Amino acid sequence: MKTIQVKDKTFGLSITEEEIKKRVKEVARQISHDMEGKNPLLLGVLNGAFIFASDLMREMTIPCEVSFVKLASYQGTTTTGKVTEVLGINEDLSGRHIIIVEDIVDTGLTMKRMIETLGTRNPASVNICALLVKPEKLKVSLDLKYVALRIPNDFIVGYGLDYDQQGRGLKDIYTLCE
Repeated sequence: MKTIQVKDKTFGLSITEEEIKKRVKEVARQISHDMEGKNPLLLGVLNGAFIFASDLMREMTIPCEVSFVKLASYQGTTTTGKVTEVLGINEDLSGRHIIIVEDIVDTGLTMKRMIETLGTRNPASVNICALLVKPEKLKVSLDLKYVALRIPNDFIVGYGLDYDQQGRGLKDIYTLCE
């Protein structure tokens, strides 16, 4: 197994760049079909989803727009359970079809809070599009309409995901070796 070092931790290859690209293309096709004629707003969650949001948008076959929001809930390799909005949304969301583009959904608490917040701004619809979901870690019920990959409850880096701000630029996704 191919391993890499990020700071003080070793990670093993778990999802290749080719598999990621294939799944992103499939999700973009599904969204394009579902949102035909609607000009959705892709709302990327920074920092982790910026690569996914970019690749997803480039694979879309319908007109769409993109914006970003910055939320924080992680410190090191664990979630704090507390979600902080660092950079807010400036767009008028009233009547818009919003697709939240998230890198990873584990407990679901961040997405739950974001959906509640967006709901106060009168969008026509709000859907979640996640690159990765950890089903066994979910603490809340979410309608995860667009999911590229389901993964075990492991800590990962690459393709926008980081360990202490490092490893985001890796083209593959790697899992922390114990």
